[in-house]
Amino acid sequence: MATITVSSTMKVAADADRMRREGIDVVDFGAGEPDFPTPDNIKQAAIDAINKNFTKYTPAGGTQDLKQAIVDRHRIDYGTNYTAAETVVSVGGKHVCFNAMQAVINPGDEVIIPVPYWVTYKDVVNYAYGKCVFVETNEADGFNLTAAMIEKALTPKTKMVLINSPSNPSGAVLPNSEFIKIFELTKERGIWLMTDECYCRFLYDAEPFSIAAQPGAKENVIVAGSLSKTYSMTGWRIGFALAPAPVASAMMKLQSHSTSNPTSIAQKASVEALRGPQDSVTTMLAAFRERRDFVVNRMRQIPGVSLQVPQGAFYVYPNLSGVLGRAGINTPMQFCEKLLTDAHVAVVPGEAFGTDKHVRISYATSMHELERGLDRMHKYIESLG
Repeated sequence: MATITVSSTMKVAADADRMRREGIDVVDFGAGEPDFPTPDNIKQAAIDAINKNFTKYTPAGGTQDLKQAIVDRHRIDYGTNYTAAETVVSVGGKHVCFNAMQAVINPGDEVIIPVPYWVTYKDVVNYAYGKCVFVETNEADGFNLTAAMIEKALTPKTKMVLINSPSNPSGAVLPNSEFIKIFELTKERGIWLMTDECYCRFLYDAEPFSIAAQPGAKENVIVAGSLSKTYSMTGWRIGFALAPAPVASAMMKLQSHSTSNPTSIAQKASVEALRGPQDSVTTMLAAFRERRDFVVNRMRQIPGVSLQVPQGAFYVYPNLSGVLGRAGINTPMQFCEKLLTDAHVAVVPGEAFGTDKHVRISYATSMHELERGLDRMHKYIESLG
């Protein structure tokens, strides 16, 4: 347990929830989940599953029906050609990351992770007794990552490169051409390339892309996917891996002794999500685009704050260099604590993502809440002098 830390995003959510229970009006920008309801057709599929008594164990790695729905949807969206034998259904995308690390990382193996990174990556590598090798991205160029940056970090101990595009927390999107260069580099060196596609349907200026569609990618690429964000199903806890059959088998073996199968009812709902209408995804993306533009314009009015325009996901990652140092607030963590207690706005400190000047703000909430929260944040920063 000493190798892992408490999830900062979960802590922020818990702190905000505690204050709300105490009757305090909190604006929560910490949540990494869409504020939209799960679409009705998906909910109805779950109700039908209950009424038909589909409430027993399923195969540990998911039902055949759901596995086929996953590979079919991935083929339609990205042009891949996986089979059900190369698919594992898990209890959310986070579970996929955990199982994958346990399956392929041995003690001392190095995993290259671009900074900023999602909070869980570091801890699942540490739990496997691997070693994180962090590669700083170029913030001035939109948190740009290149194959050349990755190549400089390679050593004989490198076992995996982990890419999250669109990125949580920065919203940066890796250009397809650069992603292909990174894939070619890892394939040439015999290194695993893990692609976290949690936000792949939420792109503002590009078409959905999966590196797994490249010729020969199936040999060294592991896809971590999730239904949580795409279909606003965060609480349903369904994620999936697409991987070479031996890796998929290893992940399923581990899962058979930890969680067993994902919830049977949620699996039925997920089949409907993947095979049914996709209109809800388009609706959410349009709303997120409007909110992104509002948040970027509004935050640029706050003195001391700078930010890059996110190209995907639903977060902004503002730099507070011009704010830190005021009123005894020297770190993002201190800023977030004071912002929550004094202004009742919850955001996540950059330390959770590997940087020391930023905070993460989720705009997966209503325009009304965005206006209220950013007004409070603006007034609070101005009050610091």
